[in-house]
Amino acid sequence: MTEASALAATILAATIRARAGEAPVKLGLILGSGLGHLGQAVDGVAIPYADLPGFPHVGVSGHTPMLTIGDLEGVRVAVFGAREHYYENGNPAAMRLPLTVLKALGADSLIVTNAAGSMRADVAPGDLMLLSDHINYNGLNPLIGEKTDARFVPMTDAHDQMLRARLRAAAASLGIPLAEGVYCWYSGPSFETPAEIRMLKTLGGDAVGMSTVPEIILARFLGLKVAAISTITNMAAGLSNEQISHEHTKAMAPLGAAKLERILREFLTSLR
Repeated sequence: MTEASALAATILAATIRARAGEAPVKLGLILGSGLGHLGQAVDGVAIPYADLPGFPHVGVSGHTPMLTIGDLEGVRVAVFGAREHYYENGNPAAMRLPLTVLKALGADSLIVTNAAGSMRADVAPGDLMLLSDHINYNGLNPLIGEKTDARFVPMTDAHDQMLRARLRAAAASLGIPLAEGVYCWYSGPSFETPAEIRMLKTLGGDAVGMSTVPEIILARFLGLKVAAISTITNMAAGLSNEQISHEHTKAMAPLGAAKLERILREFLTSLR
């Protein structure tokens, strides 16, 4: 990390503390499609990304570019209402500064959520999938260009076992089924072809989407523990007769998001 980027993160963290208070943040949340309202449930301060120099200018409908700092279920959180996807500007490291700021605010963990397509017949739209691992199908990496040896980040335990166990326990206590599987990162913005889905299934993939993997890599680079959950909004290409589109994703996301919100709230109570 360059001195300039570290300084920028330090300045932004100080700016955020001046508006949201000095108490350290415990956990970060990146919200995917259908969960934007969760930021409004936080008892705290919402800051537009536009007020934070260097934060991404998110251009995807269905996302809310606000950073909300405050209490949710008794836990001090930083909620990112939107992320910049690789397909917007071709930058896999777009979320590096926001996550560096999260670390500077005191957080030690990050939960990432997303909307994804299922490649498994037993996981349908409206279901949830806890990620056990991922496949970086693109081969892109947000750490390309990093000059220090810190760029050689081990990814064996990228999806933290303790966080996953707590999320599983939260789902079980609520009686909400929570599948587990491997997520494949596809760059987008076009959706996958049926042939690509057959390939990803052969490689061991269970869900496919256009986000999350860059944030996981960045989180591990920064020393944050991370876990991720997908809201399944559709069956992947060639596995059903439904017409896949972004509008369809936005329409279906709330079905799983309501269950995911309950799990996240229950999970947070276990951290108090």
